Amino acid sequence: MSAGSTDLLGWAATAVLIATLARQIHKQHTAESVEAVSTWLFVGQMTASVLFIAYSALVGSTVFVVTNTLILATAVTGQVLAMRRRRRR
Repeated sequence: MSAGSTDLLGWAATAVLIATLARQIHKQHTAESVEAVSTWLFVGQMTASVLFIAYSALVGSTVFVVTNTLILATAVTGQVLAMRRRRRR
C-alpha cells in the first residue's frame, strides 16, 4: 500500500470518528438530563488528545495530529455544552 493510500485510510477513519463524536455530542446536548455526562470523560479525553497530539507531531504523523486536534475540539465543545446546561438547571 502506498503512502498516499495509507494516509487516505487514516483520513477516512478520522472522518468516521469525528462524525461519531459529533453525533454523540449532539445527542448529549439534546438529552433531557446532563447527569449521565461525565466531566471526567471529557477531562480524560482532552488530556489524552493533548498527549497524542504531541506524540503524533514528534513522529511526524499529520493524520494523527489533525485527528487528535479534532478530538480535542469535540471534547472541549462537549464539556462547554454540558456546563452551560448544568448552569441553566
